[in-house]
Amino acid sequence: MRHLPPLNQLKAFEACARHMSFAKAADEIGVTATAVSHQIRLLELRVGRTLFRRRPRPIALTEDGVRLFPIIRNALDSMAEGVAALSLGKANAALRVTTTNAFAARWLAPRLPLWRAAHPRSRVHVIGTDALVSLEAGEADVAIRYCRTAPPGGRLLMRDRFHVVASPKLIGSKRLKAGRRRLLAYPLVEAGWPAGDPNAPTWSLWMDRAKIKERDRPEPTLVFHEEAHAIEAVLAGQGVGICSDVLVGAELASGALSVMSDVSLPGFGFFIICRDERAQAADARAFTDWLTDVARQPAPAG
Repeated sequence: MRHLPPLNQLKAFEACARHMSFAKAADEIGVTATAVSHQIRLLELRVGRTLFRRRPRPIALTEDGVRLFPIIRNALDSMAEGVAALSLGKANAALRVTTTNAFAARWLAPRLPLWRAAHPRSRVHVIGTDALVSLEAGEADVAIRYCRTAPPGGRLLMRDRFHVVASPKLIGSKRLKAGRRRLLAYPLVEAGWPAGDPNAPTWSLWMDRAKIKERDRPEPTLVFHEEAHAIEAVLAGQGVGICSDVLVGAELASGALSVMSDVSLPGFGFFIICRDERAQAADARAFTDWLTDVARQPAPAG
């Protein structure tokens, strides 16, 4: 017999951990911020652990909260995807596209109006998750995988590269590359990458490539579990970050971000995969062809 917390507590915790805001979580769920806070308090009492540091603001996950967040997020994602999979047999079923949270938010979503303008009757469900959604099990129709080498059946869409970038809000209006000592004097923002990958685009790897001596190496000031959150912090001028030129292409084109160093790091590939049963379906074929065409175009200045 499963002894699980009430779903309302899990939903409140996951939404708040994702947004890092009681108010935004409340707007998403459709309750008050007080109700969200109350549900999280009940969950903390149930597990016997503090999951959020509420002072000083802004709120932050505790170590226990960091461990719990991906477990709850992935479980809720799996439930949502399982329910969505029941629509497979429906006529005019939506094309279900899965990709990472960051790519969905920062690259795919801004370009979807172009798809809708060309295919006004098409219905697309975007499953943004860092969990692996199974095409073989029918959980999605098209996947955009982010990995170093091509997965089975994957077709390369594009590759990215990671650059040290900063906002004029932090560095001023001059778009000049900074000396390495001056660069490391700024707060460093980092996205949390899976442990054990020696080639992950972290500040540690960048300092290796930049030949920074051990005694001169500061620790990152802000570390985010979600890559998109790290990018938002850099855009807000909270520090200097190492960001994918695919995910911040629009900001680099507009000047909202500037490259601060000649030292950059290799990234990964974005690969398109279609579920076998739908590989020749008109909507999946049209969508993947459209992705390929759009990926060849310069990033729009955002």
